[in-house]
Amino acid sequence: MAKYTYESIMSELKSGIYHPVYYLMGEEGYYTDKITDYIIEHSLTEVERDFNLTVYYGLESDIDTIVTAAKRFPMMAERQVIVVREAQLLKNLDSLLFYLQNPQPTTVLVFAHKNGSIDKRKKVATELERKGVVLDSKKMKDEQLPSFINACLREKGLAADNKSVQMMRESIGADLARIAGEIDKLAIAMPQGTTVITPELVEEHIGISKEYNNFELQNALVNKDIYKANKIINYFAQNPKKNPIQMTLPLLFSFFSNVMMAYYAPEKTERGVAEFLGLRSTWGVADYITAMRNYKAMHVMEILHLIRLADAQSKGAEGPQLPDGEIMRELLYKILH
Repeated sequence: MAKYTYESIMSELKSGIYHPVYYLMGEEGYYTDKITDYIIEHSLTEVERDFNLTVYYGLESDIDTIVTAAKRFPMMAERQVIVVREAQLLKNLDSLLFYLQNPQPTTVLVFAHKNGSIDKRKKVATELERKGVVLDSKKMKDEQLPSFINACLREKGLAADNKSVQMMRESIGADLARIAGEIDKLAIAMPQGTTVITPELVEEHIGISKEYNNFELQNALVNKDIYKANKIINYFAQNPKKNPIQMTLPLLFSFFSNVMMAYYAPEKTERGVAEFLGLRSTWGVADYITAMRNYKAMHVMEILHLIRLADAQSKGAEGPQLPDGEIMRELLYKILH
């Protein structure tokens, strides 16, 4: 049986295909909320919701009560919808087994399980896979965030240049719900008649400098622009709260890790490297190829080691105690020379 993804579930829902049971779980609660909210909003009309939408909460409910409600027939509607929020707090989920043998076809039963997954070894997990739609989402990797940001923008009929996307990625991180919220905020703030988000808009409404940020630092390192890199690091040292070393080092480590892996790609084109790294698009791959031209593989290995040492030093676990700005200056000098 093919595994369901967020995209495949949403594609079915938008085509009007609803299943009797959904179990939405995993590390990325954003997807659980999006699917749940879509089902609530689109499976019933506003009038039908009054009699055919029931919402339970895991801590306050039990499986017997939920199953009894699920067996009911809808009132003057094609279906009824039952949503169980915070399903991770439900006890005795195994009691659902009997219902799964013959789920009510006119009921859409949605379990919204946050912050984790059920034990896959349990029989109820196997039956949910067989009889229902199961989503087990994984935390989005840092390099996947630009694609996610661009997808959110397209949903709003908007677009953004690479710099604006990287600024959002750096400022917000992997909090998908917050990314979507900030894009909503930008959509409202857009000047009338424009659809392209600029670095100036991101700087004004999200609060990150368009000149002094991790994206520009990475760009300076890729191109071995010593003057620009030092200028940015000096700004970081003067504004440590806006640009904490704890955000900069993981981003640099992730970037140079991908550069290291890219050396092993059979085909050193943008498409070849993207496929080898498992990326959905060639977006940003040009930076990896430029870095491979400017840095030898052995030096990239050394850079990864230096970033680890800088991280340990910033946490007081390695070397002398130095301000974060000094740690970053020393790291950049070793990377660029």
